[in-house]
Parts: sequence; C-alpha cells; structure tokens
Amino acid sequence: MGLASHVWCFRKLIIILFCPLLFLPLPLIVKTKESECAFTMLVVAIYWLTEAMPLSATALLPALMYPLFGIMKSSEVASAYFKDFHVLLIGIICLATSIEKWNLHKRIALRMVLIMGVNPGRLMMGFMLSCVFLSMWLSNTSTAAMVMPIVEAVLQQIMKAGSVTDAAHNTTNGFTNQALEVNGKIHSIGEDIQECKIASEEAAKESVSKYKSEKDSNLCKGICLCVAYSSTIGGLTTITGTSTNLIFAEEFNMHYPKCHCINFGSWFILVFPMTVIIVVLSWVWLHVLYFGFNFSKTFEFRKEKSNREKASIKLIEEEYKKLGPMGYQEIVTLTIFCSMALLWFTRNPGFFPGWSNLFPQYKGFATDSTVALFLGILFFILPDENPASEYTALITWKEFQSCMPWETSILVGGGFALAKGSEVSGLSLWVGGKLEPLGSLPPWLIVLVSCLIVTSVTEVASNPATITIFLPILIALSEAIHVNPLYLLIPSTLCTSFAFLLPVSNPPNAIVFGYGHLTVMDMVKAGLGLNLIGVVVVMVAISTWAIPIFDLKTYPSWAKDLRNATAP
Repeated sequence: MGLASHVWCFRKLIIILFCPLLFLPLPLIVKTKESECAFTMLVVAIYWLTEAMPLSATALLPALMYPLFGIMKSSEVASAYFKDFHVLLIGIICLATSIEKWNLHKRIALRMVLIMGVNPGRLMMGFMLSCVFLSMWLSNTSTAAMVMPIVEAVLQQIMKAGSVTDAAHNTTNGFTNQALEVNGKIHSIGEDIQECKIASEEAAKESVSKYKSEKDSNLCKGICLCVAYSSTIGGLTTITGTSTNLIFAEEFNMHYPKCHCINFGSWFILVFPMTVIIVVLSWVWLHVLYFGFNFSKTFEFRKEKSNREKASIKLIEEEYKKLGPMGYQEIVTLTIFCSMALLWFTRNPGFFPGWSNLFPQYKGFATDSTVALFLGILFFILPDENPASEYTALITWKEFQSCMPWETSILVGGGFALAKGSEVSGLSLWVGGKLEPLGSLPPWLIVLVSCLIVTSVTEVASNPATITIFLPILIALSEAIHVNPLYLLIPSTLCTSFAFLLPVSNPPNAIVFGYGHLTVMDMVKAGLGLNLIGVVVVMVAISTWAIPIFDLKTYPSWAKDLRNATAP
C-alpha cells in the first residue's frame, strides 16, 4: 500500500519520464521525418491528456523538438504560435473585460430573469437564456462565474422565504449563507482551471443536509446545472464563443487557405438553430429530472404568486435597482458590442454581399480579427466618463491582463505548431493513406463514431487539447475517404464542447459544483442526457440544413485529393 501511494503521488513525474522512453523506438529505429514528428505528437498528446505537465508548458514542446529533429527551423515553429486566432482573442477579451467591469452582464441576467418570472421552471429558463446569450460573446468560464453569485442569492432567498412560510421557528436553521451574495466576491475570470477543480472538491466535502425539503434540494440542483450547461451550450453559437470553435476556424483556414466559407455569419446560420433546439431539449430534460412532468404549472402566468416567488422577485428587483439607470460606460460597451456582432455577421455572410466586397482589390485581407481588434482598441481610447479631472480609458491594460487566457493562447499555438510540423514532415499524408480503407464505411457512421469518441475524451481532457489532437487526424481522414472535410470537422468540433458529465470536465462545471448543491452523481445523471441530446442534434443538423449551407455532398476543389497525391 505504501509503494502504491508513493507511485500515485509521483504519477505525473513517472509519466513525464517514461512516456518519451516508450515511444523512443520510433525516431531511433524508423528514422524518418514522419516517425520523428509522430514521436513529438504522441508525447505531447499523452502529456495533454494526462495533464502531467501544465497544458501551456506542454504546448511549447514542438518549439523545442521540431528544430532538434530537423523538421522545422526554430523561427518557422515560432511563427506558428501566433496566428489570426490570437488577434481575434485579444479583441474579444477587451470586450469581455469592459462588460465585466461595468456590470453589463449583471444587468442582462437580472432583466432576463425578471422577464421570465421566478416559477422554478421559468426561473430555470430565464437563467439559461441569460447564460446562453452571454456565453455567445464571453467565455463559458466568465459566464458561469458572473451568473452564479446571482443564482446563489436568489436560491437562498427562495429557500428562506419557504422556511418562513412552512415553520417560523426554523427560519434560520440550515441556511448559513457563506457571503455568497450578488455583490460579494466571485470567481476570477482569469483563475486557473486547476483552482476551480480544487475548490469544487473542497465544496463537495462541506456539502451537508441544508435543505428543508426535497423540493428545495431539487430547485438548487436544477438551477445550478442549467447555469453550467447553458454557459457551455451558448458558446457553440458563434465562432468566437468557445476556444474550440476558434481553434477549428484557425486550423481549417491554415489547412485550406483557398476556402473562405467559415466565418462568423455562416457559422451562426448553421449553429444557431442547433443551439435553440439543444437549449429547449436541455430545459425539458432538467425540468423532468428536478421539477417533474407538470409543465402546465410552469406556464401558468396568472396564478397567484407564492411567498417564495414574491420574495425572489423582490430580491431580483432590489438588485436591479441597485444598478441604477444605464450609465455612459454601459452604453458605450453595449454599442461596441452590438457593432462588433453586426460587423462580424455582415463581413461575408454568403447569402448577400458583405461589406468586405467594398474592397475587391483586398479580398481576404480583412477578417473577423480585424473587426475585433479595431473595436477592442477603442476600449483603451474612449474615456470611462466625462473627464472632470484626469483622463482614464474604459479599461486598463492591467484589467485586460487579468481576463486574458494566456494559457489557452499558448496551448492553441502549440496545436498550430504540431499541425504545421505534421504537414511539413509528411506525417499527415502518411496517416491519410493508412485511413483510406475507412472509405468503404458510410460517411454518416464515420461522423457518428468521431463525435462519440471526442465527446468521451473531452470529459477527461481539456476541450482545447482534445480538439487540437483530433483535428489533424480528422482532416487526414476526410481527405483519405474523399469526403468534404467540413462534414467531419464541424460535428466533431461541436461535440468537443459537450463536457457535461463531471465537475472537472470543464470550468463551468467546476465553478457550479463549488457552490455545494451538487454531487458527482447528480452531474453524471443529468450530463448523460445532455450528451445524448447534443450528439443527436448535431447529427441531425449535419445531415439536413448544414448540407446546402456548405455544400457538404460535394468534395471541394480547395481540399487535397489524396487519391491523386498517392498515385504512382
């Protein structure tokens, strides 16, 4: 037992040392550029999946190993670490920083809940819609961290009102609110994911029987889960909504520079209907799990409100009043936010001429990152108020830095470097040739299998690492079986975000789990249903309305034809 515990304590070091030794025969015996690149990719993939080293530190390994193996020059590898993706991310984080600083997210969330009402079913839908909308433009981590303090305050008020009604002498027993108030401290946006995991584990140990009834327990579980899941689902809708979407877009554009079909507008048209369907089905699933099948009660708008509902409405109204009227800073932030979304959507939507057509001599020069950076820089220029004394901008560089996910930036850069090395060494061509026999299978079956695989892997590995590992494989596979690459890449990219099962599957799960209302089995039970809903909706979408949008039935001219490339 002592030896086993020591091995477990040093498991990461063991993986770091023995993983390269395990794959060392590849470069020593085979001695080809393909085998040397494969060695690098296998080591990086194992480190990413096991998190033996920090994800961003592992992402730097290609910059070390490719020059040593003679695959790419150091300067060439370094240039792969900063792409159009990073410029786009900087602009988005500028917007997110201003939204968080000036409490625009809180105004949107509270207003949405007030519109929907506080009946448990409608309250759940109100928070889901708020989170979905916010996570379209902010990271899912930011959304969950912003909304959960509001949710906790509302839940505590509902339970307190219920206890007063049921038994006056039990008003305070079991309801020690650990300062989880709307205006209290919330999880920092720039907080490391590992800290979220640790916090969730500690909270699970402290979770005790603190509910007056099963109804209270189910209410807390249902509302908390809806925040975690909708914060992830909303990010699917926009190409900038999740890091996996951005990684896919950059990787795709890097492999297929002649294809200009992936942009904000085309992605939104494809995924928005999917998001709506997934949100509705998810709400139904969570409603059935925690509030039962009585949907008619949920939609009774004229019914006399209970004490619980009155207390909740009062709390939300009070919090909304504290925000006061919209200030100058919120108006400017909202204006830039709307302008960014509008310019993204109209740049090159595909079904009508976009504003990029005004510059035909510079076709393809301006991208979504151009818009994001232009409007993002405005936050450092526009004053935060009518300057009476000293001029200060809407956001400072220090505030921007606290929100900027540097780890994700380096991680994505490492993925781009791996992909470039795979192409230069010829590994991608070799893999594609080996995958050609899969062409005998129906394409929809290959898509389904790939979706199920990435959905399973992403439950135990980070979403960016998962998509970074699988994209080169799927690109090679699509070219080998002569199927439109988008037919495989889009559903797999979307399914990479379906990490709903465990608290450590993604940051929103960990943040919500940290409030102590959920157990691991609660998440597993609800998450299985969410995973099934997500995969089914994605499969339906890629087999129906996605086909005419991207002409998925046709093998495009911008993709490599490996049948010709491998011909003698």
